[in-house]
Amino acid sequence: MMTTRAMATVLGFAVLAFASDMAQAASFDCDAKELKPDEKAICDNRALNDADVKMVTTFELLSGLLAMGSRGTLQDEQTAWLKKRQECAADAACIKAAYDERLKQLGETYKNINRPL
Repeated sequence: MMTTRAMATVLGFAVLAFASDMAQAASFDCDAKELKPDEKAICDNRALNDADVKMVTTFELLSGLLAMGSRGTLQDEQTAWLKKRQECAADAACIKAAYDERLKQLGETYKNINRPL
């Protein structure tokens, strides 16, 4: 049985391993012809690109850890967050703040996962 600290370590290593293999943002194709302004800003900015990779990897890992009903809630929250990020248009500071907020929310979701004693 893994402790919370061990699970956090595994999650952290998984995020780093996945992120190191990615040259582009993980959640969309930077080579697509019709990028939205926020997507173009993410593709053009390494720090935003890295934040996108970290967020999508964390989201996917959490999705696998949550029970079915909670997965739906997580997906609904992700959809709402994406709309908020898109409202930033090409404003890099706004996009970074959106990622910081979402990663904090995903961290809280992880902390609140019910675990057997």
